[in-house]
Amino acid sequence: MQHLLRRKINYCLAAFLLVPFFVVAQLRNGINMPDHDEKLYHFGINLGLNKSHFSFTHHPQFLNAAINGDSVMVIESVNSTGLNLAWLVNLNLSPHFDIRTYPLNLTFSEKAFEYNLTYPDVPLGETKITLKKVQSIVLSFPLLIKFSSDRINNLKVYTIAGGKIDYDLASTANKKNADDLIKLKGFNYSVEGGIGFHIYFPYFVLSPELKVSWGLANLHSRNPGLKFSSNIDQIRSRMISFSLTVE
Repeated sequence: MQHLLRRKINYCLAAFLLVPFFVVAQLRNGINMPDHDEKLYHFGINLGLNKSHFSFTHHPQFLNAAINGDSVMVIESVNSTGLNLAWLVNLNLSPHFDIRTYPLNLTFSEKAFEYNLTYPDVPLGETKITLKKVQSIVLSFPLLIKFSSDRINNLKVYTIAGGKIDYDLASTANKKNADDLIKLKGFNYSVEGGIGFHIYFPYFVLSPELKVSWGLANLHSRNPGLKFSSNIDQIRSRMISFSLTVE
């Protein structure tokens, strides 16, 4: 499965790298939307794909597995793909600086931990290789500073950096009927950075963007009585996304 996920992300990266060649056709059309960047505010719709996983640390209990006779011998975080959907608001500060935010920003993903078990509990559906999936519907509020180059005909390059606050609407930390799951806290905060292009068409601006996000908060609500949770200490989110924004 992971090779299929890597293939999808490679397609996204290839599409992003081909943007400058796609722009060549637009350069022949003259200057499109010449006053777009002079507006104080403008809005857009963002749709994208993301590849996410958990960065985690092992609990000291895991290191003593052989002594304690623990069944869990190997833990891996499995990469997954998901969707992003957002509404963009852009505030123009100067010819080269903008502030960007997304008042409505939803991220749909399904991450998983893969466990190599010595003594799987077959009646409970466990096998030697057991997956524990974590579904997420994250509502985010990012605040980003954008620095853009001078416009060259119908093309402009920009970089973005900032942070965001997340709330997972599907968080399991407080669910009483999820004792067999890895429980994650709802709130998270992250730093983000990325690069993109503005491509000016006669009636809209298309912005392909590549962005990386590093979660800073420990999301793990550890359960010492659950073998799938007790062997993990801290969990943090990681994500890379490719998106298209129409402004």
